[in-house]
Amino acid sequence: MHLLDWIMVSAYFVLMVVIGLWSHSRVNTVSDFFTAGGKMPWWLAGISHHMSGYSAVLFVAYAGVAYTDGITVYFWGMASIGIGVGIGSWLFASRWNRLRSKLGVASPLEYLAKRFNVPTQQALAWSGSLLKIFDIAAKWFAVATILNVFAGVPYTWGIIITGSITLIYCTVGGLWADALTDFGQFVIQAIAAIVMLWVVLDKLGGVSGLWTVWGDLPPAHLNPTTSKFTTVVLLVYVLVKTLEYNGGMWNLAQRYMAAPNTYEARRGARLSSILYLVWPLVMMFPMFAAPLLIPNISNPNNAYAIMTTTFLPPGLVGLVLAGIFSHTMAMVSSDANAISAVITRDMMPVLWKKARDFTESQGLLAARVSTVIFVVLTMAVATQAEKLGGVLGIVVLWVAALMGPISVPLLLGMLPAFRRSGSRAALISWAGGLVAYAIAYYGYNATLAVTVSTPILVSLALFIGLGYLMPERKASTDEIIDTIDRDDDLTPRKSQDGTTVPA
Repeated sequence: MHLLDWIMVSAYFVLMVVIGLWSHSRVNTVSDFFTAGGKMPWWLAGISHHMSGYSAVLFVAYAGVAYTDGITVYFWGMASIGIGVGIGSWLFASRWNRLRSKLGVASPLEYLAKRFNVPTQQALAWSGSLLKIFDIAAKWFAVATILNVFAGVPYTWGIIITGSITLIYCTVGGLWADALTDFGQFVIQAIAAIVMLWVVLDKLGGVSGLWTVWGDLPPAHLNPTTSKFTTVVLLVYVLVKTLEYNGGMWNLAQRYMAAPNTYEARRGARLSSILYLVWPLVMMFPMFAAPLLIPNISNPNNAYAIMTTTFLPPGLVGLVLAGIFSHTMAMVSSDANAISAVITRDMMPVLWKKARDFTESQGLLAARVSTVIFVVLTMAVATQAEKLGGVLGIVVLWVAALMGPISVPLLLGMLPAFRRSGSRAALISWAGGLVAYAIAYYGYNATLAVTVSTPILVSLALFIGLGYLMPERKASTDEIIDTIDRDDDLTPRKSQDGTTVPA
């Protein structure tokens, strides 16, 4: 890369660290660190939710699928998320917010000990944390791949550089730092994406390329589904993403919890949903056009990076690279904060009695130490990502398939319709989903559709079925569900001038 590119990338890293250090002054309590004290405005919560949901995987693995298969990757990879978050805006966002405002919950798993029992909470905490280590490792490897193609930086050093910068600002600033850097990253990424789109359209003959390009691509590239990414995969992904992006991926639940009230939480979710449906089309158009501009490349996963280094002038290459960094750093920092919340609030008090009586300062120190340990561990695993199935293998076959069994008890446990499903249903559905995945993937070497769909469908059937066949309804369960099902005085009202304000 040119010196100008390195200046752009370095300036981006410095900006992220500065935001993290500034956010440090806003963090005085554990609640500030994990849920921003419930003071995050809806637009910031929505943008942060959006930015925390995808990473450099989009520019590596998904770009590779766009190169070989076309628009199908948008439908199962992005539109499914937009639909899922839209569903969650009225089904889950307000309930997550009430868990914080009414029950004082600071961790996404904290309520499970009372809703089910401590063993259920611990099973989900440990298995979810382990899965997240591999998920984030895939993200580090993806961004290291980009840095390797752009500048020839060895994979290990790429992981160390991006991981270390992220570690600094998310450790000192907590959720406020995550959200504010998410916003800064969104602006940088938007500029980078528009620059890339403009250059690609210029190569295609102008703005008319937006509609003429489709006639030049192979006809199969225009199909929403393919023999591998079938209609079944698409429908299952909508179900998986509805659970994953509304709390199954714990960091995204925190965005709903951080909003001042339920009205603001729902607005933030709707903003994120719209962004997922619209904005990926801007970012992915160059990926769809790539077969016409750089045909016959040996590794499709490098398509976006090759176009960037080939078509953009010095300075702009660094801008696009910073934009790609922004996605991974946004997701990883928010994941690290969520995992730290689970470790500090849910796991440590069970393992270590002294942790139950931590002061605010001790709790903050424990949160920051656990964040450091978690991120360093993900970086270590990232160096072995190729041996674990590569980026797409980890993200699709591991995370998408295993997120369901972890998400089903966590999210359905909040809904009144499933109040009869207790700890027995939760644990059996979790274990049954994991066993179903092992049988499908390792026992029968099943197709992608079967591998992704089997665990979540088995978990759903067990959780719902056992609730009806062997109900475990309790007064404490009813109390929790009824509490988070009502707005009470948190419902916004109209002021005299007609504007909407919190109650």
